[in-house]
Amino acid sequence: MSLSQVAAGLDARDPLAGKRAEFELESQMSYLDGNSLGAPPRSVAARLDEVVRKQWAGRLIRSWDEGWWQAPERVGDRIAPLVGAAAGQLVVGDSTSVNLFKALVAAVRLNPYRPEILVDATTFPTDGYIAASAARLTGHEIRRVVPEEIPAVVSERTAAALINHVDYRSGLLHDLPSLTAGLHASGALAVWDLCHSAGAVPVGLDAAGVDLAVGCTYKFLNGGPGAPAFLYVPAKWQERFDQPLSGWAGHADPFGMTEGYASAPGIARARTGTPDILSMLALDAALDVWEGVTIEHVRTKGLALGGFFLRCLDELVPGTDVLTPRDHKRGNQISVRWPDAKRVMAAMTESGIIGDFRPPDVLRFGLASLYVRYADVLRAAEFLSGWPG
Repeated sequence: MSLSQVAAGLDARDPLAGKRAEFELESQMSYLDGNSLGAPPRSVAARLDEVVRKQWAGRLIRSWDEGWWQAPERVGDRIAPLVGAAAGQLVVGDSTSVNLFKALVAAVRLNPYRPEILVDATTFPTDGYIAASAARLTGHEIRRVVPEEIPAVVSERTAAALINHVDYRSGLLHDLPSLTAGLHASGALAVWDLCHSAGAVPVGLDAAGVDLAVGCTYKFLNGGPGAPAFLYVPAKWQERFDQPLSGWAGHADPFGMTEGYASAPGIARARTGTPDILSMLALDAALDVWEGVTIEHVRTKGLALGGFFLRCLDELVPGTDVLTPRDHKRGNQISVRWPDAKRVMAAMTESGIIGDFRPPDVLRFGLASLYVRYADVLRAAEFLSGWPG
């Protein structure tokens, strides 16, 4: 069979094929950039109209007592199963960068008298920036290491390590349980960035004993541009979680307006400022697409999409420099090194195949299982095979 026949057969048998209709995507669009910004679920626009017209305009200030104030914890509980966490351990609000700052400072306060923070040397840049700022604030040293080296270099000096679950450039999936266990063996804490894994691959936070984690919601969770991030604080640490941004929303009595700060019980103490209600409830609506779907379903298709993409590249563009592991040690993306990658991706986008570019020469293709088709990845490989065409 031809590759187009194989793709058609795979799409016809795909148990998640019907999910694409729940997104605002043109039928001819091949959208392979969900690892940067997820596609909008159809439910979001109607929900936001209801929030604006009925809750904000209709109920006005009363809406804070009718569900708005509780939204960060409630939406967090909806995300929790997708990252392997029990209820009451995720809160949604603020950006990934803000939550990462909270998590790192809280981690070193949980593990005092250790002067070092390990940082993933391949990390997304903002993580490194935030880690450096947190280290200056707390008087810690930063040591950058590749994740695979962490078990060999962690010591009694290490307070915590910050690691990306999926490498944003290559798509390499790091071994979260093993690296977490290696850190714990030396008494260090594990802080994970899940931005490229939440909604794409099984995470298993509780099972692995992860200490703290952050993640965004606008990639594979489709929350929309600038959607609020989440912060995971397991029950074992909640009573001692001492975050540096002690705003009124994390107060035990936020409307008491007392002069002194007292942390709220449970995960609510990880909150800081007023919840961003419009984007929060847009995210809440976006999570409806997960009805009847598990993260295992998504992962199975993501691996199959990646495998088919690699087959297409091997047959149509032999010799392509694929950065992503060919085995299952990868997230739901395929990255390739390509000359003049920026210009190539611009041309692909013009043709209706949207991936993204990372300097200096990397093309990234996100495989969001809820709406990406096998025909989409074949189309991307065919474009590359004809370049320049």
